[in-house]
Amino acid sequence: MIPPFFRRLCDDSAVFPPGNAPLDVAVRQHLDYRAGAFADLVGPLVVPMDRVTELDLGARMDVALTAPAGPGSVEAGLRAADRTAGVTVVSIEVAVPNGTNIDALRTITQDIDIYVEIPRDTRRDDIFDAVDEFGYRAEFRTGGVTADQYPDERELAASIFEAARREIHFKATGGLHQAARNTDPDNGFEQHGFLNVILAAEAAHSGARVGELEKILSIRDEEVLAGIVAGVEGERAFASFGTSSIREPLDDLVRLGLIPPQ
Repeated sequence: MIPPFFRRLCDDSAVFPPGNAPLDVAVRQHLDYRAGAFADLVGPLVVPMDRVTELDLGARMDVALTAPAGPGSVEAGLRAADRTAGVTVVSIEVAVPNGTNIDALRTITQDIDIYVEIPRDTRRDDIFDAVDEFGYRAEFRTGGVTADQYPDERELAASIFEAARREIHFKATGGLHQAARNTDPDNGFEQHGFLNVILAAEAAHSGARVGELEKILSIRDEEVLAGIVAGVEGERAFASFGTSSIREPLDDLVRLGLIPPQ
């Protein structure tokens, strides 16, 4: 039984780095999770838009499509998804490559959740404005395969604060491999913890400023974080995070007593 607070917390990004699972393997694993005792923890399978026609499901499945080429690729990708048996597209994650006309975001008119990845460069404020104006959601990159893809605590705190100020729902993508902030022992990367992000979002929606959020994102004691999260009531203040291994956050949540063992 998954407590309501953690339902659909983890989007299944198994086909993306560092997992890089073959698509057929990712589908089988996803269906197993969706049929298992922890099914309610798991959100959609995240699939690149240009690979949606490769899906061979044999069952209905919620899918989140990524559009790294930008908003201009969305309509064609959705048409391809419509032709793919079993696929139910529940959200789209749209990148905004350099040189993209922001007004192109207006062309996405689908009645599903649209997440726009907020750039970490000088376009940040303009993209935030567009997301706010068009009623979309934000996506924040919290890590990746190189150290530069990890924003520091101050940068991520500022993004979370801005989303709360604008009342924009957000999800996180990349790098959230453990419950608490940590230093990866293999590569030395400083990694955010998913419980830190949960608590920072809650604090931001309660009026905390950037400095306070930065302190929350810096906490490395997972037991402290788990104790605070256990006392949070109501719905989560942010949507979800993508993970290439559902097992990693699941094991942490069970070990910390936040969800019951199977």
